[in-house]
Amino acid sequence: MTMNFFRGVMGGQPAGPQPTGAETIHKLCDRVASSTLLEDRRDAVRALKSLSKKYRLEVGTQAMDHLVHILQTDRSDSEILGYALDTLYNIICNDEEEEQDESEDMAAAPPIPVSGKHKNVPVSDENAQKQEEDLGVLFTDKFLGDSENVTLLLTLLEEFDFHVRWPGVKLLTALLKNQCNQVQGVILVSPMGVSRLMDLLADSREVIRNDGLLLLQQLTKGNAAIQKIVAFENAFERLLDIITEEGSSDGGIVVEDCLLLLVNLLKNNSSNQNFFKEGSYIQRMKPWFEVGDDNSGWSAQKVTNLHLMLQLVRVMVSPVNSPGATSSCQKSMYQCGLLQQLCTILMATGVPADILTETINTVSEVIRGSQINQDYFASVNAPSNPPRPAIVVLLMSMVNERQPFVLRCAVLYCFQCFLYKNQKGQGEIVATLLPSTIDANSISAGQLLCGGLFSADSLSNWCAAVALAHALQDNLTQKEQLLRVQLATSLGKPPVSLLQQCTNILSQGDKINRRGSKVQTRVGLLMLLCTWISNCPIAVTHFLHNQENVPFLTGQISENLGEDERLVQGLCALLLGICIYYNDNSLENYTKEKLKQLIEKRIGKENFVEKLGFVTKHELYSRAAQKPQPVFPSPEQMLFDHEFTKLVKELEGVITKAVHKTSEEEKKEEEVKKTLEQHDSIVIQYKDLIRDQDTQIQELREQVSTLSLNSEQMQNQITQQQSQIQQHKDQYNILKLKLGKDSQGLSSSQGEGAHVNGLHSEELSQLREEVEELRRQHTLQHTQLSDKDSLINTLRCGAAAAAQTAEGGAGGSDNTELLGEVESLRSRVQAQCAEISQLQTERLELIRRAEAVSSADTVTVSELESRLAAQTTEAERLKEECRGLREGHAGLEQQLASAQSTVAIEQTEKTKLQQEVQESKKEQDDLLMLLADQDQKILNLKQRLRDLGETIDEDEDELDARDQFGEDDDDDDEDEDNND
Repeated sequence: MTMNFFRGVMGGQPAGPQPTGAETIHKLCDRVASSTLLEDRRDAVRALKSLSKKYRLEVGTQAMDHLVHILQTDRSDSEILGYALDTLYNIICNDEEEEQDESEDMAAAPPIPVSGKHKNVPVSDENAQKQEEDLGVLFTDKFLGDSENVTLLLTLLEEFDFHVRWPGVKLLTALLKNQCNQVQGVILVSPMGVSRLMDLLADSREVIRNDGLLLLQQLTKGNAAIQKIVAFENAFERLLDIITEEGSSDGGIVVEDCLLLLVNLLKNNSSNQNFFKEGSYIQRMKPWFEVGDDNSGWSAQKVTNLHLMLQLVRVMVSPVNSPGATSSCQKSMYQCGLLQQLCTILMATGVPADILTETINTVSEVIRGSQINQDYFASVNAPSNPPRPAIVVLLMSMVNERQPFVLRCAVLYCFQCFLYKNQKGQGEIVATLLPSTIDANSISAGQLLCGGLFSADSLSNWCAAVALAHALQDNLTQKEQLLRVQLATSLGKPPVSLLQQCTNILSQGDKINRRGSKVQTRVGLLMLLCTWISNCPIAVTHFLHNQENVPFLTGQISENLGEDERLVQGLCALLLGICIYYNDNSLENYTKEKLKQLIEKRIGKENFVEKLGFVTKHELYSRAAQKPQPVFPSPEQMLFDHEFTKLVKELEGVITKAVHKTSEEEKKEEEVKKTLEQHDSIVIQYKDLIRDQDTQIQELREQVSTLSLNSEQMQNQITQQQSQIQQHKDQYNILKLKLGKDSQGLSSSQGEGAHVNGLHSEELSQLREEVEELRRQHTLQHTQLSDKDSLINTLRCGAAAAAQTAEGGAGGSDNTELLGEVESLRSRVQAQCAEISQLQTERLELIRRAEAVSSADTVTVSELESRLAAQTTEAERLKEECRGLREGHAGLEQQLASAQSTVAIEQTEKTKLQQEVQESKKEQDDLLMLLADQDQKILNLKQRLRDLGETIDEDEDELDARDQFGEDDDDDDEDEDNND
């Protein structure tokens, strides 16, 4: 079948004119389009693949649509898909790669005569490369004419077959290289497009995984949205795992690819940087920089890997990031020991020069503006004998003209970052220059700076001047302290101040080895002087006190010098303008007004302003103003410092105004300043008033909290008293029942005595004795009733007192019931007394009847005796009951005391439990707030994914909604429980 196919293509005739390459490709395309057999189409596509490199233009022009159609229709055959993808890759890709072993492809390809190939036109390599790139862009635009082609390609990447997935990855990478923005847009709106590409990192076949890394590098270039999606697809975790598996810095090119992808994801992307920090991935970077003692034999790949790792650290703490994010990353790097590890590399021996330079730059940005990191760096010592601070060792390299230029620039940047917003470090550096702290036996940072400032090397002069200027930046105290520095110029001559020596070098360049004639040296000294005397009237006075300084400056500004000297003229004008603006008029000969008159006479105001503008118009000024790091192509272009450009921008306008101002305008300005000072004093007063009010508000809040605590305590006391009232009610009911039994027993005993019908005359005396005994018993019972009555009154008083302290009317109703029951008991006692009186009357009547009766029946006497015996027994029983009542009363009192103590203990525990409940509710509310914030963030992310074209599973949305409703229901239940 294959041979028949090629005979059909070639016409089946060995003789005759041979077809050209274009004709052969045309026949192959017709075969792909018209053949019904899959094998024929497969062989045709295979032949197109083999011809696609030599006949790139013809294949791309004629076969692209047929190849795309193959991708759409022949999805079931992985072999033809692979051939089609390889062919598309060959015609779109611009990279010159090594040709693979394609013996089978060449065997299947038809023979093409030499005459049909492209003629080798003698063009330059550059033009040939440009033509190749133009072809790649042309075919890429044709392929992207239908955005569905990219979607189709993303779908094919889901195929696990190696012959489909690998060429698909390479083709998509080539498309991204040629038309990155357009392909990124299609992938961004394609559902699960980025997720499909992220799955390539999990492929077990290293070839696909590695090419997937290259694909993601191209995909994430310059597109923050895709960078965020890739990061949230767990890219950081996967990439760091691959780096660890491949051997970290000792790994191969795969580690390099991973690091390049990480740099793409993090550079200028604050969201990903925060995600990287919050995910504790900074801590996983520390093992990368664990360098052993033997640092010999670094491979080129290891140098590249470590260089990229250092760049990754710098991306996280770059000065262009937001200050808050940079500070947070700097803190994390110190806490996890990453900064300490970098300092170890900094002080190690045998480290390659470019790695050492990049490490210095990295340490610089890790400590820049971070006080704790700067303090640690100040404590680092080099492993020398005797040990020297790392700052001193680095400064020795900076002022050594034999060191590489990039290394000296890196050390200067490190020193600048060490002093950035570090007044403590600035003071330590200036202190090494003061007479009281100079140690002749050791080399200090101040000595190295002075040595570099006055050395014969102009680059050392410039670096030392800029470094010393950073020690004075925004620090008035150190500017004044530096005025005390004295220098010994030569034997037999008095010492001169550092300020005097700097001006001497500027004004007397011919006398001091002509150092002042070098533009770089003079620019460095002028930048140092401008920084020194700006915003420091005392330093301005010291500068003007030297009678030679002002004439030198006016002479430099007024001269018509060459192009190279214009910058020096502009800086001299800036220095003279600072002397005017920050002049306190303490020197009579050099007041503000006299200096302006001098400018007007010798220079001219317009000429002065024009010379001042030379500084900002210089091409190197704008380059230095872009970023803090001093990066210069050559030492000759090292003229401006970043911080100095800020100072020029700040002072240029105010100096121009100050020069043009008249004396009347200055007086008005002074009045305005006084008014502003008055306003400032008023503002300070208001601030003090607000501070006092804040204190009062705080005190009132404390009082409110105290009153709230007291209210809770009172509420607890009310609850306790209500429980005590309930206990009193229970005790009262018990006493009431027992008093009722006592009254019934007394009534029955008196009723029995009332039925005596007759008494024997001989027993009257005995009866009287028994009556007296009954009287005594009655009196005793009456006393007992009185005791109980007093107990009832005591309980009633306690209940009344508890009712007065209670809030509401619940206690009042209970007290009324108690009083009613007490009155009822009293009425019953009175009724019993009346009954006893009646019994006494009946007893007297019985006595009279007994005296009247002369005889009685013996049987009646016996009955009377038995009744008397029964009464005696009943009286004893009543005594026992009274004794039992007393014991019961004592027991009740003990129970009452025990119950009261138990209530107090339980009340204390209840208070503690209530406090714990409140704390638990507060923690629960905080957790609910956090959960609500997380839900909102999730909803926002889902909405953003929807906006980006991602498909969100509706089941997950319903589940999230149910969870949210469930939480709302739980909150409602808790509110109902609290209300109950």
